Amino acid sequence: MPSQRAPGSECGFTLLEMLVVVVVLGFLVVGLTQAVRAGLAIWNAQQRRVGETAELDASARVLRSLLTGVAAATPGGFGPGAIAGGQIKGDASHLSFVGDLPTGLGTTRRADMSIELDGPRLVLRWTPHRHEILFGPAPRPTETELIYGLAGLQIAYWGSPAPDQPVQWRQQWDGAAAPQLIRIHLVFAKGDRRHWPDLIVAPEL
Repeated sequence: MPSQRAPGSECGFTLLEMLVVVVVLGFLVVGLTQAVRAGLAIWNAQQRRVGETAELDASARVLRSLLTGVAAATPGGFGPGAIAGGQIKGDASHLSFVGDLPTGLGTTRRADMSIELDGPRLVLRWTPHRHEILFGPAPRPTETELIYGLAGLQIAYWGSPAPDQPVQWRQQWDGAAAPQLIRIHLVFAKGDRRHWPDLIVAPEL
């Protein structure tokens, strides 16, 4: 049988019941707060990851655009940093060439360019390509940062700089013709989770 309350007694919750409800609600609020914080942290990390990947993809597209078709450009020149003889000259950590700037990097189409590591930054430096001899001071090159947070840069060249030399990967190039392939390998700082597949470009395409 249902319990009978004494006549005149009031319905309500005891102090113990109220304390239990408050404790349970407190646990729920703490759990929801932690869940929201974890979700925001995951979202922020994902956004940073997407941004870093987009930066690498954009830099890879710029480098591929710059280096593709270099062999078809007009060789030589007298401008600052101009390359005598061939279109491409470089070693394992520095690459110089004459090429066309992508849209957005400058108003000058043809430029003397170099790609190198400056501290933790991979930078592109360029000056307008000149065919005339300059007697004044050389213009200051324009610098564009491509990637930040690097620990090393390794550039290799596939081909033969001279007819009497074998075709193979080389750490230096100074031939009259462009190499058949250029490979750019980036080394990221310790703890950096970004990944850069080696970029291999055929300049003569």
